[in-house]
Amino acid sequence: MLDTILITLLIVAICVLLLGVKVFFVRGGRFPNTHVSGNKALRDKGIGCVQSQDRAAQRKPRFSIDELEESLRQ
Repeated sequence: MLDTILITLLIVAICVLLLGVKVFFVRGGRFPNTHVSGNKALRDKGIGCVQSQDRAAQRKPRFSIDELEESLRQ
């Protein structure tokens, strides 16, 4: 049982080290930005982050007062 836990911890440590080679061993190294807004090609196509679009949509009023009054009159 203890052998399995130690082997698992060793494998996880090796994976973390290999995933972070650029971060750990390159000066100024950073993990790549995998967010949609960090991708220039997607921004050029007008594709954005759903969370950002939702946040912007929630800031806008859903109806103007005129539209709301008109919908209530009908």
